[in-house]
Amino acid sequence: MAGPWNRMSSKQLSFGNMAKIWHETETTLDSTSPREQQDENDTMKQYLRNKNLVLEFLHSDLNPHHLQYHWNKVHLLKKCYFYLKFEPRHVCVRDQNNMMIFADILQIANPCQLQKIKKVGRKQTEIQLALLTELLEQLERGREELSRYVQICDVEAFLSQWNLNIKRVLKLSMFLSKLISLEEPRKLHVKHSLVSQIHLGGALHPPITFTLYTKKPPIFDRTESFACQTWAQLKWFTESQESHLERWQLEMKLVPDDSQTEPGYHQTQEVISNPCVINHLIPGRSYEFKVRRSDTHTLVYSQWYDCIVLKTKTHPAEDTKEAPSRSLMRRLTRPTPSVKWFNEKGE
Repeated sequence: MAGPWNRMSSKQLSFGNMAKIWHETETTLDSTSPREQQDENDTMKQYLRNKNLVLEFLHSDLNPHHLQYHWNKVHLLKKCYFYLKFEPRHVCVRDQNNMMIFADILQIANPCQLQKIKKVGRKQTEIQLALLTELLEQLERGREELSRYVQICDVEAFLSQWNLNIKRVLKLSMFLSKLISLEEPRKLHVKHSLVSQIHLGGALHPPITFTLYTKKPPIFDRTESFACQTWAQLKWFTESQESHLERWQLEMKLVPDDSQTEPGYHQTQEVISNPCVINHLIPGRSYEFKVRRSDTHTLVYSQWYDCIVLKTKTHPAEDTKEAPSRSLMRRLTRPTPSVKWFNEKGE
C-alpha cells in the first residue's frame, strides 16, 4: 500500500512520525482534484488508507492494555514517597579554625531554605501527578472518539471528517509523549542559598542541583502477617535493594468493640526490623495496623499508607502459629535510641 501508511512503525507511532504523516496527508488532500472528479476506486483507496492509519494508532499507542499499563504506573506513583536528591551531596567549606573541610550538605544547610526547597518539590510533585491523571483521561476520551470515528461505514462521511480526526491523532500522540516524560521524577528549578554564608566563609555558593526520586511504599504481606492470642507478627514488602537499616513508622490502633466500654487507643512506633513482632495484645480483639516510611530531612511528598486489620485469638488452643523464641522477640522488638511511642486515649 502506497503513501504514509508504509512509513509507520509496526510498534508505535512517534510524535515525529505523526507530524510527518499529517503533513503528507494534508498535502495529498490539497493536491487532489475535487471528489466528484475522482473515480470510485481512488476514493475507496483513500478511505481504507486513512482508516487503517487510525486503526493502527488505536491498536498500538492507544490500545487498552497500553493505557492500563500507564494507569497502573500512575497509581503506583501516587503511592510512592518522593525525596530530594542533592548533587553534589558534599561540598568544601571552612570550619571554625578556618580549615577547609568536606561537609555533608544536610549538616550545613540553612533549615529555612531547605524547607522552602522541599515545599517547591512538593508542589511540583502534586502538579506532576495531577497532570498525569489529566493526560490519561484525555487519552481515554480520545480513544473513545476515534473508535466511534472508524466505525463510520459511509465513505463520504468518513472522509469529510478526516482533517479533524487526523489532528486529533496528532494531538493524542503529543499527549502520550508528554505522559511518558512526566512518569519520571524531574529536576527542580529553584533559586536558593541552601548553604549559609557562615559556613561558606565569604566563598561563592557552590552550584547545587536538585532532583526528585521515588521509593515504593511498604505493603503488608497478607500471608506472613498474622495475629495469635497476645501477639502479632507483621511483615511488609519493600524494594529489592532496601537497606536493612531503613526505618519504618508502624501505627497500631485497637478497633472499637460495641460490646466493650473501655476507651480505645493507638500507638505509633518507629522500627527497623521487618518482620516485626508486637506483644501485649488483648485476646479476641481486632487491631488495625498501618505502615509508612519514616520521615526524613529529604522527604517532600507522601500521601498513601497500607493498612491491615488482624484479630487476636480468644483461646490459646486457637493458635496455629508457634510463639517466637525469646531471642527472636528481643531481636525483632529491640528498641533503638530513636524509637518513639505516642499513646492517645479516647481514640
